[in-house]
Amino acid sequence: MSRQGRVLVAMSGGVDSSVAAGLLHEAGYEVVGVTMKTWDYETSLGGSGVSRAQSGCCSLDDMNDARAVAVRLGASHTVVDIRDEFGDWVVDRFADDYLAGRTPNPCVLCNTHIKWAALLKRADALGCEHIATGHYARVRERAGRHVVSRGLDETKDQSYVLWGVAQAHLARTLFPLGGLAKTEIRRLADEMGMGHVAGKKDSYEICFVPDDDYRGWLRRREPSLAALAGGPMVWSETGETVGTHDGTPFYTVGQRRGLGVTFGEPAYVVRLEPETNTVVVGPRSALATRALTASGAVWGKWGGLDGETTLQARIRHRDPGAAALVRQTGPDAFEAIFDAPRDAVAPGQAAVVYDGDDVVAGGWIGRPAGADRQRPEDAPEFVALPTL
Repeated sequence: MSRQGRVLVAMSGGVDSSVAAGLLHEAGYEVVGVTMKTWDYETSLGGSGVSRAQSGCCSLDDMNDARAVAVRLGASHTVVDIRDEFGDWVVDRFADDYLAGRTPNPCVLCNTHIKWAALLKRADALGCEHIATGHYARVRERAGRHVVSRGLDETKDQSYVLWGVAQAHLARTLFPLGGLAKTEIRRLADEMGMGHVAGKKDSYEICFVPDDDYRGWLRRREPSLAALAGGPMVWSETGETVGTHDGTPFYTVGQRRGLGVTFGEPAYVVRLEPETNTVVVGPRSALATRALTASGAVWGKWGGLDGETTLQARIRHRDPGAAALVRQTGPDAFEAIFDAPRDAVAPGQAAVVYDGDDVVAGGWIGRPAGADRQRPEDAPEFVALPTL
């Protein structure tokens, strides 16, 4: 019997999750490794010009790396198949959001609806008290609630993508890397004898868009989108048609490059109107807004807000945040009014509000497709894949 109990560790084959498993092993936990197969990379890469070795994460090589780390730690390792659930909740929603003129955030969707439920279901089956991931974030209990906080390494902080994880799931979650910097992680990997992962590059692209070209991915998935080419591009200040575009799904709010039209000043995508296949462009000043509304909110540090509260609000993953007056407008909704205008507040992205380093709440800017869908109470069923 281990000193700390059993912990199920999500192991992607990268350096972060490998070191997370190593640290927990050293701390006296019995580590059980699991790698989740979320996407059929062998077939999805067809036609993209990208090899499996270039896919960035979750390839067969990554799975083998994860297994090698588990073997070194004396831990068991399993691969579980969640492709159906991942496709329904993450991939389909990703495509639907672009078609509806929104900018999706698949990592939040995966964490909220798939990854934690999947890990906990497997943890229960294997008698694990805890689950752990290699996220750069921290979690603690405060006044009966489980609070996610920023990771110590601000350049790697991932608290933004964790706002949707339910309280009951956070209660069993460990983030071993929350108090460490990336440079320390690579050093620890070497010291732990994990040289085969110590120098692996971080993956920043979306796992099911391995070439980081969502436009090409959309075109391959939805050939009918070619019919949208030639729609009007309109200048925000005058309403004048200034050109044509390739189709609203191929543009994002705040985009500057690749507009295909030359203006006398820098121009940005200000708004997308998929109903009329119109792309509205304008000067940077047209991007500025003082307010946003968020729906589908999940409350973190507190169970809600009592009146208006000044917090820090982030509007995208790498956004450092800005002061805003935040007011709860419903059980799962809030609005934020910024002290100063913010550029490119994009529908479909998440607004996450903080009290210091602590996540207070997160929600979807605007109302993305499928916001009214409710995840079933039962966690996804698992199909175990052969041991690698």
